[in-house]
Amino acid sequence: MTMERRLIINCDDFGQSQAMNQAIQHLLEENKASSATIMTVAPGFEEAASWTARRRQPNVGLHLTMTSEFETLRWSSLTGHPSLHDQSGHQYATVQEFEQKAETGAVLKELDAQYKRASKAGISVSHVDNHMGSLYGMETGRSLIPQMLWKTSRWRLPARLFRYIHPEDPLLSSLSNIERPVALASSLADMLGVPIPDYLLSHPFPVVEGETYDSFKQSLIDKLYRLPEGVSETYVHPGAEDAWMLANIPNWEKRVWEYRLLFDDDFAYGLRDAKVILTDYRYVEENLKRPRIRSAVKLMKAMAQK
Repeated sequence: MTMERRLIINCDDFGQSQAMNQAIQHLLEENKASSATIMTVAPGFEEAASWTARRRQPNVGLHLTMTSEFETLRWSSLTGHPSLHDQSGHQYATVQEFEQKAETGAVLKELDAQYKRASKAGISVSHVDNHMGSLYGMETGRSLIPQMLWKTSRWRLPARLFRYIHPEDPLLSSLSNIERPVALASSLADMLGVPIPDYLLSHPFPVVEGETYDSFKQSLIDKLYRLPEGVSETYVHPGAEDAWMLANIPNWEKRVWEYRLLFDDDFAYGLRDAKVILTDYRYVEENLKRPRIRSAVKLMKAMAQK
């Protein structure tokens, strides 16, 4: 029996800046993207939150943000704990610094503070994900996925993780010894009652050598026809053209491309022709939750494997 192929297109970095907000709001208004995740610590949060609350937008999640990567656009934690900041008083510029220096207790309090700020702003949070993968332990091996999943289970929300690795994914398929951590994380999510998608699909964040908008567009359309069965999520960072951001934010050209892509008729045709169903985290929440007792047994078996 052939399963459906569903795709979540999530707009990361909602609230980062006016240019990001403009693009993401437009995409959500026109139903060109499935969802967005908002950064409660970033300078454009209040603008994004006000729009979301006013429209009662049902598909805005929480982009848990522990890093501040741009030289010209910095932000700080909500709790102000010193282990979450560099010498400038802002969140760390790199994931490696965060993993090495952030105290676990301080991280947990910050996660709560970010969730509470989104809720108090009138946002009905739809799901949770993580800015730059800072909680996943990809730089030093210090994973805070269990803590993130515990908090997410208390909030009764689905989360961006995945249970399978798509062999064609350029990032995840290149990581060595990833199968066991993925099995452990997905089993823990299931045991805690946190629904997750089946796959996470990536594409290069910067403009790669020789890449043009047309070649970028074609590469994404090609992936639609090779999408695995089940529910996949891919993430974009769309931004409207803005003189200051184009001058100050690295890789801004790719963000403009991603905004343009989701309005491109060729991409829309590809979705229809490949029979890919654009879906969101409501579907994940309603259909992808696994039995918790059976998941606990699966987790114990995964932990016992060497």
